[in-house]
Amino acid sequence: MENKKVIVTGGASGIGLAITKKFLSQGASVYILDFNETLGQEVLKKLRSDYNQVHFMACDVSNQHQVKEVFANIPSIDVLINNAGVSHVGNIEKTTEEDFSRLFNINVKGIYNCAQAAISKMKGKGGAILNMASIVSSVGIPDRFAYSMTKGAVLSMTYSIACDYVSEGIRCNCLSPARIHTPFVDDFLAKNYPGQEKEVFEKLAKTQPIGRMGTPEEVAEAAFFICSDQAKFITGTNFPVDGGFVSIKN
Repeated sequence: MENKKVIVTGGASGIGLAITKKFLSQGASVYILDFNETLGQEVLKKLRSDYNQVHFMACDVSNQHQVKEVFANIPSIDVLINNAGVSHVGNIEKTTEEDFSRLFNINVKGIYNCAQAAISKMKGKGGAILNMASIVSSVGIPDRFAYSMTKGAVLSMTYSIACDYVSEGIRCNCLSPARIHTPFVDDFLAKNYPGQEKEVFEKLAKTQPIGRMGTPEEVAEAAFFICSDQAKFITGTNFPVDGGFVSIKN
């Protein structure tokens, strides 16, 4: 990965930040794209103390004009990691049109915008695209209607891109994590289960057959392998990082 140009959307927090750190540690030049400019600048300042080859660009992945402008300012792209995404808790009756549109625009259109912009730079020299899907791409879990819709689309887009661009030397795969312990989980528990955070956390953790939630670093390790030359024979594949959730529990 030495000196390769890597874009990580949503790279300033959670899984995205762990992926950013992993690629930087292996010598890549990483461009963090994140909607939260304040957080992005804070992360950039911290990372710059160890890595000169890290950059931050504020970007709303759902805005195609903005995405095209940002990608035009990146000289070349070897790896695109479409990690930016949002969640929503609720069944179809508890999902408003606004909720539905917000998730679609970020989780689906965001990947379309970024992949389209990256592919135009990868054609002729190859590259790797990794999309962040989810276990809900493959199985149903309660109260994740809109989120499941978007992640099902991510899986289908992954297969389609892999098929259409294999002759260009562009690989496209996706990761499907189960529950990963990120700040999102802690915020969700604090908001919805005040005073019961520890109890509910343990309950959610045990839904993975392996008996715990995953860590962002474990997802980052999988992401690095799939995007590296060690995996250059792999494309059009969905990789579960789920503690056995899909294959054992279901």
